[in-house]
Amino acid sequence: MRSHALLLALLLPVAASAQEAAPAAAPEAMPLDEIQRYVAVYRAIKEAYVEPIDDQTLMKAALRGLLADLDPHSAYLEKEDADELTEQTEGAYSGVGVEIEQRPDRSLLVVAPIDGTPAQRAGLRAGDVIIAIDGQALASEGADAASRELRGPEGSQVTVTYQRMGEPAPRDLVITRETIRITSVSSRVLEPGYGYLRIANFQSDTGPQVLRQLRALNAKSEGGQLAGLVLDLRSNPGGLLNAAVEAADAFLDEGLIVRTKGRLVYSNASFHAKPGDLLKGAPVVVLVDAGTASAAEVLAGALRDHRRALLMGSRTFGKGSVQTVVPLENGDSIKITTARYYTPRGRSIQARGIRPDEVIRGETSRDLREQDLPGHLRGDQEVGDGFALGEVIEGDEAVAKALARLKLPMRWSAARPDAARH
Repeated sequence: MRSHALLLALLLPVAASAQEAAPAAAPEAMPLDEIQRYVAVYRAIKEAYVEPIDDQTLMKAALRGLLADLDPHSAYLEKEDADELTEQTEGAYSGVGVEIEQRPDRSLLVVAPIDGTPAQRAGLRAGDVIIAIDGQALASEGADAASRELRGPEGSQVTVTYQRMGEPAPRDLVITRETIRITSVSSRVLEPGYGYLRIANFQSDTGPQVLRQLRALNAKSEGGQLAGLVLDLRSNPGGLLNAAVEAADAFLDEGLIVRTKGRLVYSNASFHAKPGDLLKGAPVVVLVDAGTASAAEVLAGALRDHRRALLMGSRTFGKGSVQTVVPLENGDSIKITTARYYTPRGRSIQARGIRPDEVIRGETSRDLREQDLPGHLRGDQEVGDGFALGEVIEGDEAVAKALARLKLPMRWSAARPDAARH
């Protein structure tokens, strides 16, 4: 089970010299009145709650609440959740293979079933809402804890009860767990000279895989060079920020890829391309939709801002924040939002997303936008537009449209991208 990839874009440590140069910040005075209020509540629960509750349980509940109220992506991680997070970046774990986000009523929004996994084969779709697992109410500790209920030994079964938009009654779905080995990058030749590259998520080996498969596509083309490429980022929930930077670098000769900005020195970093565009300027069309999030938005934003690619599809999810995992002495960890990231032209994606250059209509679903998540981190350029529907685009029809667009001249508007609303 994967619940973190949508949420996580790890900020890599910047050079030690930058950290050493930072002046030491004076510690802030402790808010004694607030601490006393906390102690009073703690004691009241210990003495008056209907059933006895031990200190460890109560303290962990307090810590979870402290992080949960910050934004939807900060969380307290039990040791096994933290271990799973590490496993996911390496592309293998045991579960059903679905990206989830917990809603305020504890139900789980399916952001995307992962390509080729039991969840996808069983018929779960983006926008489905899981309301029970094995007939039991969902855990209240967040998506990280709920994901444990979907994990289990390979070959074991789990019953998922879900509600689909437009249907009057929930459905039960029995899914057999597998060891999920995610293929982060796949490719194929669409027709002579034109290639297709799919990035399903960003994990530790995504960058080298992109390079390897682009070279293979070039080798299959006349003269050893592609005439054009469809890059598919639909329902890509993100992952490791450095992997997205490496992927962008494969298409760019120079320039800024992404900049992160936060309060701490290590949260402020700029990532630049090195010389060497593997496609040598051949046109690229990027497919995006409401499930395109986080690190995938970094890649799409960088290619569009450099006028290296044209974007087709629907508005992206809008997760433009960076999470850092901080280990604790007891083996648990906290995952905390430490920065926002910005495209090369200085635009924040947070809660705004990226609107494509050319729209393809898809299947609508609620909640598939960062700005609709309760307590979300407000974006610098966020525009309130009510409770709209995200659009997920499935199937090969969009690939055919992107291929046809590749063969037409790429015309870039003089206006800044995202200036118009679609």
